[in-house]
Amino acid sequence: MKYIIVIPDGMADHGIKKLGGKTPMEFAHTPVMDSLSASAEMGMVKTIPAGFPPGSDTANLSVMGFDPRRYHTGRSPLEAVSLGIELEEDDMVFRCNLVTLSNESDYREKRMIDYSAGEISSDDCAILIDYIKADLGTGNIKFYSGVSYRNIMVWSGGPGSTRLTPPHDILEKKIAPYLPSGDGSEMIMKLMEESSRMLPAHPLNRSRLDRGYRPANSIWLWGQGKKPYLDDFYDKYGIRGSVISAVDLIRGIGICAGLETVEVEGITGTINTNLDGKAKAAVNEVLSGKDFVYVHIEAPDECSHQGSLGDKVKAIEMIDEKIVGHIETAMDKSGEDYRLMILPDHPTPISLRTHTAEPVPFLIFDSREAKSSGVKSGKGFNERTAASTGIMIEKGHTLAEHFFQERNPL
Repeated sequence: MKYIIVIPDGMADHGIKKLGGKTPMEFAHTPVMDSLSASAEMGMVKTIPAGFPPGSDTANLSVMGFDPRRYHTGRSPLEAVSLGIELEEDDMVFRCNLVTLSNESDYREKRMIDYSAGEISSDDCAILIDYIKADLGTGNIKFYSGVSYRNIMVWSGGPGSTRLTPPHDILEKKIAPYLPSGDGSEMIMKLMEESSRMLPAHPLNRSRLDRGYRPANSIWLWGQGKKPYLDDFYDKYGIRGSVISAVDLIRGIGICAGLETVEVEGITGTINTNLDGKAKAAVNEVLSGKDFVYVHIEAPDECSHQGSLGDKVKAIEMIDEKIVGHIETAMDKSGEDYRLMILPDHPTPISLRTHTAEPVPFLIFDSREAKSSGVKSGKGFNERTAASTGIMIEKGHTLAEHFFQERNPL
């Protein structure tokens, strides 16, 4: 048996007036997922435990079967693991976004224009992080470049209780109410302010402005945590697998769980990514010896954060055609028995441009047998139809046990 999980990040949403009250999932043309839904298990699952912020770290831990209440140590250390950063027990790890702030001279008066600095490339990002590192790095504070705007700062012996805000939660807002507070905030604030004085004058940022791109004119620190520990996936489920994602966080979870990470050329974490390459790599993993592959696609989430409704619908349709469609066709042709689960990790409503903790729809298809979802033909896979089945998984991490071991009938 082969197991495949497809995560269209942030795909779930609310009804939107421009779409006639439908969600993007309902509105999008998704013939493959809709066809699967007719003979699959469907329902809703809470991937975010009560009291936890609705981050992708928490949600993807749940989907992989790790109870966040036991295993969650913060988002950033998982990303650090993906980058190969060696962490000590007393290291506090922070996500270090390169962002675009407005141009007011007083830092507190600035607004958050773009949490991704115009989806800055990894090459440009590395140049700017090296520049920051040379001036702001110390024996205790180190900076590491990552993928695109997603970078890491490690503070040896740093505090873990500082109150920090994800930059994608405050788009277009004045940053003053969301600046660091609590233990360690003075140092973090100093680093952010110093970066905003250094970065605008860098030749790369001047060049970006000349070319019509947004400048990366400040760092923004958030998402702190300590070195993570996860149970080995093989010990937990008796299967060996791989992770395919452009996002360091997802890759880091996989590495911590003993899964392999697969390099796919041209994957970006945006709508402009190599979906064909991801789909082919996923099928290759399970047909060349692996039992399991976890395919994460960031595009719907990024489109929601950017407030781009058209692109979110397009991303969902592309995932249906290029990811799910290819996987279904290739697996059916192979003759291998397989189970396929599709679910967003969390909702990212366009109207809010940030994550929410609401339940998400899931679909489980088993090639060996058709199961009635209880949904009328033609209704497809979306939030409304999944909720109509009456199935609600309250503890998100238990869904993986059902998927892999076919226990706990839904």
